[in-house]
Amino acid sequence: MPIPIVNSIASWFLKKRFHQIDLFLKYPVEVQEELLHSLLDKAKNTEVGKEYDFASIKNYREFADRIPVTTYEDNEARIERARRGETNIFWPKPIKWFAKSSGTTNAKSKFIPVSDESLENCHYAASKDLLCMYLNNNPDSQLFLGKGLRLGGSKELYKDNGTVYGDLSAILIDNMPFWAEFSSTPSNEVSLMGDWETKLDAIVSQTINEKVTSLAGVPSWMLVLLNAVSEKTGTENLFEIWPNLEVYFHGGVSFDPYIDQYKKLLPRDSFRYYEIYNASEGFFAIQDQNSSNELLLMLDYGIFYEFIPMDSYGTPEEKVIPLSEVEKDQNYAIIITTNAGLWRYKIGDTIRFTSINPYRIKVTGRTKHHINAFGEELIIENAEAALRKATHLTQTEIVDYTAAPIFMEGKEKGAHEWIIEFKTPPEDFDFFSQLLDKALQEVNSDYEAKRNNNTTLKAPTIHCARERLFYDWLKNKNKLGGQHKVPRLSNSRGYLEELLSLNH
Repeated sequence: MPIPIVNSIASWFLKKRFHQIDLFLKYPVEVQEELLHSLLDKAKNTEVGKEYDFASIKNYREFADRIPVTTYEDNEARIERARRGETNIFWPKPIKWFAKSSGTTNAKSKFIPVSDESLENCHYAASKDLLCMYLNNNPDSQLFLGKGLRLGGSKELYKDNGTVYGDLSAILIDNMPFWAEFSSTPSNEVSLMGDWETKLDAIVSQTINEKVTSLAGVPSWMLVLLNAVSEKTGTENLFEIWPNLEVYFHGGVSFDPYIDQYKKLLPRDSFRYYEIYNASEGFFAIQDQNSSNELLLMLDYGIFYEFIPMDSYGTPEEKVIPLSEVEKDQNYAIIITTNAGLWRYKIGDTIRFTSINPYRIKVTGRTKHHINAFGEELIIENAEAALRKATHLTQTEIVDYTAAPIFMEGKEKGAHEWIIEFKTPPEDFDFFSQLLDKALQEVNSDYEAKRNNNTTLKAPTIHCARERLFYDWLKNKNKLGGQHKVPRLSNSRGYLEELLSLNH
């Protein structure tokens, strides 16, 4: 089909969709309230709906007062029953799919329910919106002249009860309409392979001769793939392999540590990067502008949002607020109620609103992945901004990193301890360490106060990791590829100690 026709069809769809988007842009609170009542009505006769008498809930305040905020552990027993085939527990329709998620490197996996409604009205709806927004912003796009290279996970059958679990990306690939495979590469068979290293070789072999126009996947693992393509073909400019490549749709981890490496492999000013924010629990936000990495919070995907200000998170003063009460530039933990039966569920992510008209956000980190051993409140957004500055000033590139506290002992003051794997290491490691420390003080006033005259914190200790350290660490945990992530910051030393022991 000629590209002008394809883009015209997309434009037609976009115009229809923009009417709905315009509705939640103009009336965000009302759209969210209507959605909440729809979810409560749909689930009123489930086990959970009867326990909390969903049928009698008249407004948000009653909903918030009656139903507790929950974690995965609070829901685990019911989810396990659903995995064994029981129905009508927390959602009226049977749940066949469960997205296997271990967050970062937790030993214990989570199995997040994925309903038919969340597949169609959230995940797939978001994919369509993303493409339409991109085409609207880039009317000369030739995206559909070639194929999209997607990097997904694997799937496995869970016992013999008809329920299936796997990475969310594998579930999405496995449920796509048959015609969608024709516009994607690699094949479904290769995409769903379980062993990452075998799959990596197969993806490279299958894609280097395809006409690839877009990339989609988690930045850390996509970079491994692109480096493998570069090595296999002997070129550092991937436009020699895929001359029509025009956009990378990315999400899952911050792009900041990797952007310079992408620009080396994809050295074209016109190449675009589009960020998304999704998780096993749902698809939340989309970059809808070419030149901004702020994400538009999508309010009509069957997800009702609440937020906990991080300055009260985990304290007796903790409070939960609806969308109507959020403020710009504050850090919040997200609570979701979804069309897959998660009710007031903590997903563990933190975000910051960059705008409230419309509601635009940036992902700032994880509720569990920060360092606050000394009142410094260091979050991932701070760490990556500081690393970006230090690497820029020293012309270095980072593969991966993690950091943890060095706790006070006797009269010894505390500090932060980092282990960083460089692709291009600094010529003067001490100078890099000083720059990173200074940059951290510039982006975080609490850290600066604790570092002032070494009041509480000494200068950070920074280790240079051996090549492939983080890769080998994840491999030891059977967590290569897919959506597995390295924990960036931790309030305990467990991850760091494991990495240090392997760093030889």
